[in-house]
Amino acid sequence: MTSLSGIELADRLNADCHCVSLDSARLAAELERVSPGFHDEVMAGRPHLFAASAAFVSAEHVRRMARLVGAVERVVALPAYREHVLAYAPEVARHRTAARGVFLGYDFHLGSGLGNSGPQLIEINTNAGGGLLNALLARAQKACCDDVEALLPGDLGGDTPEHLFLDMFRAEWRAFAHSVGICAALGRVAIVDEAPLTQYLHPEFVLFQRLFERAGIMAVICNPRELAFRDGALWYGAARIDLVYNRLTDFALEAPANAALRDAWLADAAVVTPHPRAHALYADKRNLVALSDAELLAAWGVDAETRATLAAKIPCTELVLPEKADDLWARRKRLFFKPAAGYGSKAAYRGDKITRRVFDEVLAGTYIAQALVPPSSRTLRVDETEVELKLDLRNYVYAGHVQLIAARLWQGQTTNFRTPGGGFAPVLTVPQGET
Repeated sequence: MTSLSGIELADRLNADCHCVSLDSARLAAELERVSPGFHDEVMAGRPHLFAASAAFVSAEHVRRMARLVGAVERVVALPAYREHVLAYAPEVARHRTAARGVFLGYDFHLGSGLGNSGPQLIEINTNAGGGLLNALLARAQKACCDDVEALLPGDLGGDTPEHLFLDMFRAEWRAFAHSVGICAALGRVAIVDEAPLTQYLHPEFVLFQRLFERAGIMAVICNPRELAFRDGALWYGAARIDLVYNRLTDFALEAPANAALRDAWLADAAVVTPHPRAHALYADKRNLVALSDAELLAAWGVDAETRATLAAKIPCTELVLPEKADDLWARRKRLFFKPAAGYGSKAAYRGDKITRRVFDEVLAGTYIAQALVPPSSRTLRVDETEVELKLDLRNYVYAGHVQLIAARLWQGQTTNFRTPGGGFAPVLTVPQGET
């Protein structure tokens, strides 16, 4: 009998367990509870939204990711850090608010091959999508083999992700209401995105609407143009909005269509969450330059343990500057280039795939270059053929606490939902094991 560490066992399961753990009938039933025909509506235009199997992650790697989240929170709390990042943030981000910002997404790669260094933070996102979809997906898994049966979660009681998410929005409202002297409970929510009906994750907006409504909270899904700021309040028609669940990717609310929302944010007329300040403090990719700079962190008084955690789990990140062009081009195959305000892998490039023309465009923009950390992999059987998919991990985080971990499986240069067999996948945590 050979003893395997949890890390080794997770790697073996990701490579060798080709079982289909998704219970399609149960998933359909969960979606049909929203409204008749909702399952067909979701899946017709999104055939690769959900992967057919789970991904496996060791308990040790889960702990390491949580330690990194804690380390980042300690740095973000420092006045010196905030002064540093707000100096290059849009003016609107300097507005203070008591709301923390919902759904931070800490995205990790585990590295590939023998001797990989464990979880590496690739980026932090605000308005990280998929949390509620992944909560539903986790319930639609079946024990397809003994290994999977041993790892499926048991009865979570009241501490389901849905319960945690609802409490998170209520916490945002309580903090905001206390700061502006409001005593009422959260009553009306607007889930806001540009052209929400056409968004790929529109089904999640509907799930959130139902979650709020079941809790006795009115909820609407709308375009920001449908909101009005008047008489010191934010309105959707005749309904005064208490809280906006902001799914926009205009992180500074600069577009004319978002004027009412911007005005309400600056006037503290409603909770806007996540908000421009949260994006500036966490999600601007330039922040990773500071978080991976040991000397700068030491100068700010960051303790040695926190600095060591950040150094071990954040790949070296640097600003892309025209004067560094020759050096960056020479090292490009070991780098990944990302726009400072990027999201969803848009306009992001692996250095070994970049052309000189695109590199010149990167130099002219506001970009960071990050040491390349290849993703780990998950092997599945798709149409009777074994297929190796790339795997990354998203930690959904609020107030420094990890609420849920989900995986995304894909093929290609960057994360996508276009890969047969790929999509969101639940994460099963592997303890120390034996075979």
